[in-house]
Amino acid sequence: MNSDRIPSLQVTDMAARVPSLSTLRAFESAARHLNFGRAGDELFVTHSAISKQIRLLEEDLGVALFERRNRAVFLTDPGRRLLVTMSEVLRQISDCCEVIRVGGSAPLVVSCEPTFTQRWLIPRLPQFNALHPDVEVHVLASGGPVSFDRSHIDLALRRSDFSWSPGLFVETLVEERVSPVCAPRLLASGEHEILSLPRIHSATRRDAWVRYIADNQLADPNPPGNQVFEHFYLSIEAAIAGLGAAIGPEPLVADALESGQLVAPRGFSGNGYSYILLSRLPFEGDARKRNFLSWLRAQFGP
Repeated sequence: MNSDRIPSLQVTDMAARVPSLSTLRAFESAARHLNFGRAGDELFVTHSAISKQIRLLEEDLGVALFERRNRAVFLTDPGRRLLVTMSEVLRQISDCCEVIRVGGSAPLVVSCEPTFTQRWLIPRLPQFNALHPDVEVHVLASGGPVSFDRSHIDLALRRSDFSWSPGLFVETLVEERVSPVCAPRLLASGEHEILSLPRIHSATRRDAWVRYIADNQLADPNPPGNQVFEHFYLSIEAAIAGLGAAIGPEPLVADALESGQLVAPRGFSGNGYSYILLSRLPFEGDARKRNFLSWLRAQFGP
């Protein structure tokens, strides 16, 4: 007997009771955008085609799904109810397809904050590739809140400085520890203490110095000179170049400390944040995710 044979399914009249999938797809897009034109752009059809599909669906169901007021559309109560159901059904289909793709050795798509990607993850990815040559990892540089549905990613490696959906699966990797860092030559003469050096700031973490001073209950000497860089990665590079002192998270400056490009004479201390790994589906059901999580934990150590 052929074990790959697809089992027969009992035919019911359910399909006859379900509206056309084209009308449902048009409705879901229009309801999500609350705009027929944007729905048409998303589905590569005209505004009038979306309007026609919605009209056919409303005639089929016998209720109005949208209210049209002043050239804008709003969901009715039946429309809101249908959107909730459609969103759940599409999520279940997406999850099912993800499981099927995993069985077919699909790439593991990881979204990671840009500076963490550049300074920590990419230099270490060859180690993961050597341990798991059967897992192809695709890295997308992105930070902050994440939409798994729209971004088509499997995992998100983030700093815990934002709110995430309670339905997500979250694994804490390591506490974030920070310290002022600078090029060693700025302290070589012994005339300067690192807190008295000109300060380097990142626009994405503008309060990093203030938080560090407050968290460690330090007297602030208010040194002369401040420079602000757009990205955190650039602030670390500026510290390496000798422009002053920057607040450096331990993982992001670890390699520069080891190579002697930076020093952290005050040591590292926690700041209340952690690095986390988020997934929409359980880690246990996907060997790729389990392997990546285990590897991350090993990299960060006990």
